[in-house]
Amino acid sequence: MAVAAEPAALLRGLDKITARITTFEAPIGQEVRFGTLRIVARACRKRPPEEPPEVAVFVEIDEVRPGEDRRLTLFSGWMFASSPALSALEHPVYDVWTIDCSTSAADSLLPPSEKSTGRDSAASRRE
Repeated sequence: MAVAAEPAALLRGLDKITARITTFEAPIGQEVRFGTLRIVARACRKRPPEEPPEVAVFVEIDEVRPGEDRRLTLFSGWMFASSPALSALEHPVYDVWTIDCSTSAADSLLPPSEKSTGRDSAASRRE
């Protein structure tokens, strides 16, 4: 199985309190924020078009609660686009799942409401 490494992961998050869904890009190795979560995508792998579709992202998700100095590790592992429940973040307020791997060229094909605008883009774009 040939797998291509990509420079960013395309993730989607749900705020269960407000019922808002946000699509955001997480550049590999850079921290992005989604609510109180701090998400770092370490790797994004995507199968080539001639093979069965699969996207896998290795993510580390921590939570920083207001008024607290420490980070609480919530999730560290692979998330799969084809099986979001297989390896899922368990949190009372937020859900995060993998959509795709992304490059700046691929990101330009997204609808304007889903385009990435920077490291803290999750808070600024909501569906």
